[in-house]
Amino acid sequence: MIKAVRGKEPIIGEDCFIAENATIVGDVSMGKQCSVWFNAVLRGDVHFIKMGDKVNVQDGAVIHCTYLKSPTTIGNNVSIGHNALVHGCTVHDNVLIGMGSIIMDDCIVESNSIIAAGAVLTKGTHVPSGSIFAGMPAKKIKDISPELSSSEINRIAEAYTMYSSWFKE
Repeated sequence: MIKAVRGKEPIIGEDCFIAENATIVGDVSMGKQCSVWFNAVLRGDVHFIKMGDKVNVQDGAVIHCTYLKSPTTIGNNVSIGHNALVHGCTVHDNVLIGMGSIIMDDCIVESNSIIAAGAVLTKGTHVPSGSIFAGMPAKKIKDISPELSSSEINRIAEAYTMYSSWFKE
């Protein structure tokens, strides 16, 4: 479902894949080569959601905001794992958000970082570039080399670009 809310209609970039049962409503904009998978929800009804290029929002993930306070901004080359919740935060470029993780309002996830599966970033958490955060509440568990973060983050982003091509044939 792609639906306007309060006069704001989703803007979907070139060469994107949107699953038939994904929901994208309101003030949502996405760049090129993005994918929004089965049962994912992007709700731009209370504030805007802005996504860059090559963002994949995997099955069951939810992206939302806080009314008039905290929009959600997602950079380029970001993978949002199955059943993750991304809410009212800023995610920079080249980030992997693990399955089932939660990123709350006013968090900032800097580039080249990994949020482990099941991690819970509480309100206002700042993830420095090149970090892995894990746990509940999430804490930095280690730094990662630029080579490792780049290879893992790019591998998943490229895989989802490939997978989405299968549905465009």
